Amino acid sequence: MNLAIFDLDNTLLAGDSDYLWGQFLVERGLVDRDHHEAANARFYEDYCQGTLDIGAFLAFALAPLAAHPPADLLRWRDDFIEEAIRPILLARAHQLIHAHRTQGDTPIIITATNRFVTEPIARLYGIEHLLATTPEWQAGRYTGRVTGVPCFQAGKITHLTEWLQHHPHDLAGSHFYTDSHNDIPLLEQVGFPVAVDPDQKLHHTALQRGWPIISLR
Repeated sequence: MNLAIFDLDNTLLAGDSDYLWGQFLVERGLVDRDHHEAANARFYEDYCQGTLDIGAFLAFALAPLAAHPPADLLRWRDDFIEEAIRPILLARAHQLIHAHRTQGDTPIIITATNRFVTEPIARLYGIEHLLATTPEWQAGRYTGRVTGVPCFQAGKITHLTEWLQHHPHDLAGSHFYTDSHNDIPLLEQVGFPVAVDPDQKLHHTALQRGWPIISLR
């Protein structure tokens, strides 16, 4: 059986859920506006340039989860999904996922964005399998730290390799769809790599290697 593997941010979504969650926290007054907006923008630029310090970013991004009770976080997340995520869901993404299901492929989302933010988004697309960076949970609260390897760059391969040990699939017959040059290591692992609304570096690489380039926008 083959996989249809999807990156999430700027691939299945017309935006970046991690960045938007930070902006949502700013607008709700849940974090310091000046500090958080500046850091959020800086980390996002580093991500786009391929220079992101994933450890520093996750310490920043997961701090709000540790600062608030889980019940409040879940309530805010519900609002975030309605206000920020539903408007950037893509009809063509739904159609592509459906097409893969029709031909017998197993859809899976693999994303660097943490599981707290991305679990409800995967459900909106009807995708059961989600590989994401996992925030640490102890004694009924988030700690602000990460469990295991961040699901970023080569870390995506680590997560997928571990998942495949329990869900055997054939990568040679599988697709991987992404917008980001940060995902080139995983694109090289599948039989059918596809660049989706790609950034400049991935667009260039896709042209060089003859990978398909599509748009879901």
